[in-house]
Amino acid sequence: MKKKSGTRQQSSSGSGESINRRKFMGTVAAAAGVGAVAGGISFAPAAGAAAVHFPASSYLGGNGPFRIEADLRDCDIEGEIPSNIDGAFYRVGPDFQYPAPKGIPFDGEGHVSMFRIKDGHVDFKSRYARTQRYDAQAEARRRLFNVYRNPFFDDPTVRGANISRGTANTHIVYYNGKMMAMKEDSPPVLMDPLTLETVNNYYTWNGELQSLTHTAHPKFDINTGEIISFGYEGKGLDTDDVYVFSADARGKITWSTWIKVPYVGMLHDFAVSEKYVAFLCIPFATRVDKMKEGWVHFAWDNTLPTWFGVLERGGDGKDLRWFKGPGRCATHVMGTFSEGNTLYVDMDMALGNQFPFFPNLHGEPFDPKTASGYLTRLSVDLSKKNITEYSMEKLYPQTGALPRQDDRYVTHPYRIGFMPTSDPTKPLNAKLGHLPFRPTNSYTKFDHATRTTSEFWVGDDSSLQECCFVPRHRNSPEGDGYLVGIANRLLEGGRSDLVIVDTQQMDAGPVATVHLPYRSYSQVHGWWVSGEDLPKT
Repeated sequence: MKKKSGTRQQSSSGSGESINRRKFMGTVAAAAGVGAVAGGISFAPAAGAAAVHFPASSYLGGNGPFRIEADLRDCDIEGEIPSNIDGAFYRVGPDFQYPAPKGIPFDGEGHVSMFRIKDGHVDFKSRYARTQRYDAQAEARRRLFNVYRNPFFDDPTVRGANISRGTANTHIVYYNGKMMAMKEDSPPVLMDPLTLETVNNYYTWNGELQSLTHTAHPKFDINTGEIISFGYEGKGLDTDDVYVFSADARGKITWSTWIKVPYVGMLHDFAVSEKYVAFLCIPFATRVDKMKEGWVHFAWDNTLPTWFGVLERGGDGKDLRWFKGPGRCATHVMGTFSEGNTLYVDMDMALGNQFPFFPNLHGEPFDPKTASGYLTRLSVDLSKKNITEYSMEKLYPQTGALPRQDDRYVTHPYRIGFMPTSDPTKPLNAKLGHLPFRPTNSYTKFDHATRTTSEFWVGDDSSLQECCFVPRHRNSPEGDGYLVGIANRLLEGGRSDLVIVDTQQMDAGPVATVHLPYRSYSQVHGWWVSGEDLPKT
């Protein structure tokens, strides 16, 4: 039997949602000759297809992808894990399933791992998110989706077919008893938090989600129990429509509205306070004409301004106001709060393109200096009706990316934040002098009340991935607890360790280091779940 053109299928396991999906705008008829099977489309391996081979120089500095689904009980621990740490550190990142023509890091399949920490022991588990795309490629035993977020160069067997292109490789959060793995071009994938098995490969809030896309950065308000989220290009490729919504803790959408953006481009993260929702439209423009030439989904257009849009949370969106600023790259929010009618948003912000694998539209070379991100506070007073621009203040001299905060204070006034940074005053191992960039070698703690910082330095031979905050106790003061994150040992082929750092003694080194016997994939984002909140076995 043949499926409807422009629909998406989902796993029926654990969902209770309808199999049929809304039609995608502008999609073409399903590829001729593609037959349907239960739960998906059948793809026979191409006759005489080449054996799988990853050119070493094309992936992760020559290390190649990880690709291993692992279970490691009782990891090797150096030091002593504090007895009050009980929970799971989840992380997700792109990990290539099959060789990719362009090898863009963000185009790997979503690989999720878990460090389960309890009673001083650590168990490690990793699984690929079984997205529709992953399953189709696994059946075909080859890559079918060939250019990052570009449907025009998909394999003919999947071009226009009823398969979500989402990779679920960017962020993972705990919601309604499941892990939600996300990529912003598609609905989330639900995974079991204990086994990491995929239980729903196309989650749409029981069919209530109106957008065809969903951000990788939803926000949680612990005071109300809400998840606040959005989807950009929500009505299809190159549409300027953004769907904004919130849902309760049980998965029921309770508020939604549609808004328009000044131009179609990347809206990776967004900001939510108790009163407002805000978006930063940055000059990573979507250029379909270039995509048809083989370019990826985004190109940095240095002629475009950055727009800061604000609307009231829970309203109809008609109050949306856009404020203009100079072209800047800012992809991640540390924290957001409002005081009266003034909104404050703290982000890492750079002067130019921060991603060397996304092309510059006008041909200028990638510049590492303008790519350096500084923690910057954006603000706008919504009581002033005649202003057209937002304010920017650089808060600290450190450069870095991927800022985080104590998640108990998301949407509310906050004081403490954390970010991986590069400290040029620290020594770099002589054997790493060939690197084209300085590794991210520190976790920095920022105290906005005093405008002071404290730092954990990982050493001269390693680099750090994004960290997550773990409260010392459920009711401990803001920022009092531990940071957990992966250190890559660059002189050991990138082998991975989990480091645990006391936020009250940042310069004392890790209280414990969990040694993995291998290099794991590079994560994009991670999430901490307390043992009290995990399902009981």
